[in-house]
Amino acid sequence: MEASAGLVAGSHNRNELVVIRRENESAPKPLQQLSGQICQICGDDVGLTGDGDLFVACNECAFPICRTCYEYERQEGSQVCPQCKTRFKRLKGCARVEGDDEEDDIDDIENEFIYMGRDRQDMHQYLAEAMLQGHMSYGRAGDMDMPQVVHTMPQVPLLTNGQMVDDIPPEQHALVPAFMGGGGKRIHPLPFSDPSLPVQTRSMDPSKDLAAYGYGSVAWKERMESWKQKQEKLQVMKNDNGGKDWDNDGDGPDLPLMDEGRQPLSRKMPIPSSRINPYRMIIIIRLVVVGFFFHYRVMHPVNDAYPLWLVSVICEIWFAVSWILDQFPKWLPIERETYLDRLSLRYEKEGQPSQLSPIDLFVSTVDPLKEPPLVTANTVLSILAVDYPVDKVSCYVSDDGAAMLTFEALSETSEFARKWVPFCKKFNIEPRAPEFYFAQKIDYLKDKIVPSFVKERRAMKREYEEFKVRINALVAKAQKVPEEGWTMQDGTPWPGNNVRDHPGMIQVFLGQSGGVDTDGNELPRLVYVSREKRPGFNHHKKAGAMNSLVRVSAVLTNAPYMLNLDCDHYINNSKAIREGMCFMMDPLLGKKVCYVQFPQRFDGIDRHDRYANRNTVFFDINMKGLDGIQGPIYVGTGCVFRRQALYGFDAPKTKKPPTRTCNCLPKWCCCSCFSGRKKKKTTKSKTEKKKRSFRRVESGPPALALEGIEEGIEGIESEKISMVSEQKLEKKFGQSPVFVASTLLEDGGTLKSASPASLLKEAIHVISCGYEDKTDWGKEVGWIYGSVTEDILTGFKMHCHGWRSIYCIPPRAAFKGSAPINLSDRLHQVLRWALGSVEIFLSRHCPLWYGYGGGLKWLERLSYINATIYPWTSLPLLAYCTLPAVCLLTGKFITPELSNVASLWFISLFICIFATGILEMRWSGVGIDEWWRNEQFWVIGGVSSHFFAVIQGLLKVLAGVDTNFTVTSKGGDDAEFAELYAFKWTTLLIPPTTLLIINLIGVVAGISNAINNGYESWGPLFGKLFFAFWVIVHLYPFLKGLLGRQNRTPTIIIVWSILLASIFSLLWVRIDPFLAKSDGPVLEECGLDCN
Repeated sequence: MEASAGLVAGSHNRNELVVIRRENESAPKPLQQLSGQICQICGDDVGLTGDGDLFVACNECAFPICRTCYEYERQEGSQVCPQCKTRFKRLKGCARVEGDDEEDDIDDIENEFIYMGRDRQDMHQYLAEAMLQGHMSYGRAGDMDMPQVVHTMPQVPLLTNGQMVDDIPPEQHALVPAFMGGGGKRIHPLPFSDPSLPVQTRSMDPSKDLAAYGYGSVAWKERMESWKQKQEKLQVMKNDNGGKDWDNDGDGPDLPLMDEGRQPLSRKMPIPSSRINPYRMIIIIRLVVVGFFFHYRVMHPVNDAYPLWLVSVICEIWFAVSWILDQFPKWLPIERETYLDRLSLRYEKEGQPSQLSPIDLFVSTVDPLKEPPLVTANTVLSILAVDYPVDKVSCYVSDDGAAMLTFEALSETSEFARKWVPFCKKFNIEPRAPEFYFAQKIDYLKDKIVPSFVKERRAMKREYEEFKVRINALVAKAQKVPEEGWTMQDGTPWPGNNVRDHPGMIQVFLGQSGGVDTDGNELPRLVYVSREKRPGFNHHKKAGAMNSLVRVSAVLTNAPYMLNLDCDHYINNSKAIREGMCFMMDPLLGKKVCYVQFPQRFDGIDRHDRYANRNTVFFDINMKGLDGIQGPIYVGTGCVFRRQALYGFDAPKTKKPPTRTCNCLPKWCCCSCFSGRKKKKTTKSKTEKKKRSFRRVESGPPALALEGIEEGIEGIESEKISMVSEQKLEKKFGQSPVFVASTLLEDGGTLKSASPASLLKEAIHVISCGYEDKTDWGKEVGWIYGSVTEDILTGFKMHCHGWRSIYCIPPRAAFKGSAPINLSDRLHQVLRWALGSVEIFLSRHCPLWYGYGGGLKWLERLSYINATIYPWTSLPLLAYCTLPAVCLLTGKFITPELSNVASLWFISLFICIFATGILEMRWSGVGIDEWWRNEQFWVIGGVSSHFFAVIQGLLKVLAGVDTNFTVTSKGGDDAEFAELYAFKWTTLLIPPTTLLIINLIGVVAGISNAINNGYESWGPLFGKLFFAFWVIVHLYPFLKGLLGRQNRTPTIIIVWSILLASIFSLLWVRIDPFLAKSDGPVLEECGLDCN
């Protein structure tokens, strides 16, 4: 993948492929043609032996076979020549296999007693290469040949895991037999490639010292004694500290480097019992009080206001169920802490290449006029300057609108990155998005000891201002589209002139060649991607664009981990990727983690946060509670994924220890008692192998010499992988042999046998509009289709497969974005989220009935049920907020006159509600203002956005009518937070405005009636007024936003609201608040003069 390849555009279905180069670019030089015999099995060059002669596998017929196929046939195949059917003999330099004859004429003592094995990753690489044969008709012997694949012979695993140890010479490294112990037990202390074949130990020569074989060597004994002493010291220190991790506070002893590197990369910190136990107790007490409260409410109906009583009881029961669904997933909240220094010690050793896993970062954008290119550019720049090895970072930008403005802006961004990235890394600045770095109101001279910093900062700010001018000039130019469409610099028409009908486009701006900064250092990869779009195809919006990025990245870089960001979410903490890798690459925890979710933090919100844009209660309370169960839900951005989990594979299952049985029973009794169970278990395992044939257990390379002694990881047998049907893989992943082969590479990496040209051609193929037809994409693989909130659905499917997720809150916010801060945009955003939940509720993926029998825990299921049914709470909430006005206008109430016991239950319920909120804020650290704003907007969103989402969802799913509530801007002020006061007309504003008016009318009518009726009517009025004020106070931020800064409310809002309030008031039972009511008989004037 080279940056000089130019813009590659094409359509796989139309067999078109065009390369558009810039003016100053020249065509790449063709690769040097390879010469030699071609292997008749895989098509690669046969190669040479160590002596420089042509490699000959069969001495009988000289059938051309390369060394890789020869070794594979001897280990996994029939061990005979495909042409003459003669058994292959062991050649010099090759390992022995079972069945080889004794050979006296070959002097090969180094390899004779090494049984052939293959590392797991090498085996996956080989299978991926072999699966690719016969499918790729390009890049082989055509216009561009593949480079020769060099396979090194696997060596016997050493006790040091292949690591060079300074105090032990290589000739003293001990061999580790894979078959040890007695009683027929097989132990695999190291990830040896083929557990079924034991390593034959070498016979000892009496004339040699035992140290030459590694047995009884003085160096090894000293190393073992030193290791035991360190372990004892660790245990003593742990016991002295009460079993706690003494090293978490940084006050522990100065232990050797090896011991620090052996420690976990993260730890789980439960909430202190002094904070969480009272919270749990008040929840139980509240449950009991709610039970007695409903017992009283049901057993004491209000006969003279039975409809009002019935509606109120139904609403209250729904609120109670909704509270339970929201409350119990917060029963086990936890916090986590990461150790970035241990991550570096384990995977970044001095003098060795970094062993950190590669990662692909996805940025998605659609319309550059709504999503400013400068915002996207800042996000991309923060990614390119991230604190992570540059050769392991690849940034993919998805332009789903095929806009030339985005393409040109990204080109400018790649040029500015050559100056910005070295500046960030030289002075270690934060954040690394230039717009937000230069906007900080801090003393940038503080703690800066480099004299040149001030000068270079000023120069870089000037460079950035010039960069902004160029970007803004592009935006201004794009406002008016030419009649003939956009053209590129060389006069070629822009392929994406028709947004709904254009080919796929890929441009590598920064790559392995050409991606160098001003200091000559390599830059991360930057790739522009615009998937193909044609009329008549369902492109599935953002979910489809993300799946296209998954496939393109798998073909070009194939990193094992992925991070997706919205175009307005920049990296605020340059070590954010390392924070996620502390969980993903942890040898113990990381194997079952599907994704690491970071909280969303926002810039540009006023300090009062009137409309709860920060959503602190959800991110700091609910998500921490979910992390203690099976992990947080996926919220759409700021999430590090495991690629294998997105492919729809099941999570690796932890093997249970063997069940201990009693030896006192006869053998025949044990067999008869447990034979049925064993048979059933065997049958189930076969079914699982067939159903979950692609499940793999990831095991990273141990970082220390002795780690393999304690943590034995069993490798995957090649027989299981070879049983995978190629046709099933293509049906699942699509008709791309390169992509299908990449799914076999669990630890990532591209295919060694593919040329850059062939990879780019295949990348165009996988983003074609018809690629996903008749595949599992969007159903079981990748981002799941069927809802506008594809994030919740995607995370739900992963949890159903048995994976768990992690919630990571670093001290410095990992990512920051921009939120819609005015009322109309905020309601429209909440409408979209609620509509997605309604769609999930009405689909086959509803958590109420989907995913049973999988790996989803029941508390996690409750959280997903709550995430899908919360919009339906708008129906009882609307009715309940209307009841106060009805009660005030009719003089009725939803409860009878309360006795002393009934008053006790009402008071206890209110106390429990307040106590729950106070204790929740205490253990989570959320402020009371944030908690109260969240409560207010729960009511505002419930009676507006959630209600319309239910209507729109029912019309869309049941009637097939797609209704949109559009938002159009009306204007705003130019001051700071001007958008907060900008008003945009939308239908969502009518229901809460109507509720405000009728409740205000009810308060006026109730008070007038009480004044007119005298002292006795004030007592019953207080309950009704409290009920009405509860509604008005919760809707107060809406009223403030409706009036705006200068009380400029559109006439249409007032007209509609007064009309609805008037209609509702006419239905009210007739009342004359200025005349006293009389309970006596009605007196009429008889017409007689009594005097």
